[in-house]
Amino acid sequence: MQMPEVNECQVDACAYNTEHSCHALAITVGNSTHAECETFFKVSTKGGDPSATGHVGACKMSNCQHNVQFACQASGIVVGYAQKDIDCLTYAPA
Repeated sequence: MQMPEVNECQVDACAYNTEHSCHALAITVGNSTHAECETFFKVSTKGGDPSATGHVGACKMSNCQHNVQFACQASGIVVGYAQKDIDCLTYAPA
């Protein structure tokens, strides 16, 4: 199984985001209330592997139509703002 790519990250403040591209090797999506990007954090320097594209390593949103046994099956995802939260915008309730 291949992990889906983070096709776009609209959260410029994230340490792993450079020019709307995620450079974390794998992110985790979801908590008990919404599909947040749990890998997000804000610091003044950028991190991750600049030559790599981020992937979804785990998804805790069992009620998403793309989720099979806590693994995302979407072809790719977009991370961005859902109100004030930083969420997987590809999340779709099952």
